[in-house]
Amino acid sequence: MTDSITIGEDFKPSPQFKTYYFLYLFLTTLVAAAFILFPVSLAGEPVLNALFAGGLIAVVVFVAVWIPLYYRSVVYHLGGTEMTWKRGVWFRGTGIVPYNRITNVDIVQGPLMRIFGISDLRIQTAGYSAQAQAEIRIQGVEEPEEVRELIMAQVRGRPPVAATTGGEETVPAPEDAVLAELRAIRRVLEGMTEKKE
Repeated sequence: MTDSITIGEDFKPSPQFKTYYFLYLFLTTLVAAAFILFPVSLAGEPVLNALFAGGLIAVVVFVAVWIPLYYRSVVYHLGGTEMTWKRGVWFRGTGIVPYNRITNVDIVQGPLMRIFGISDLRIQTAGYSAQAQAEIRIQGVEEPEEVRELIMAQVRGRPPVAATTGGEETVPAPEDAVLAELRAIRRVLEGMTEKKE
């Protein structure tokens, strides 16, 4: 998969990503059946049993149809100056992340992902680093180290955000702005007291 990921071309998650989602659906269905359907069936109410079983089947069919549609909708692009993403079946989302705003790229792999040999890349950017959620996630990557290095090579080739926006010289520190405002207030108050005398 990594051979197809190059700067300037679109790429998608690994086909194993769909299988991973289907396994996740299967395991979630088993848990729901064990903790919802089984206790309801012990109650002996046929209408309630049919209602819960029908609801579970409807949800499983809905998600089983959604998984391939979602996989087809996911597209990533590593451009010359920025990376973009598109995803969504019913509610579509897109995003653009300039390389000069990226602060770090984390690789995340859970136990089920390890079975399929895929990982997620979570990309943090300046201004979003304090949030618990990454600004962009690249899902279902087979060779995450190589993709991370490809992204970080683009990041290293760019000046940081502060350098491109003028840095500290054009944007005063918050403490300096507060101090300047307090001095201005003091001058006004001193001028008012001098007029009274």
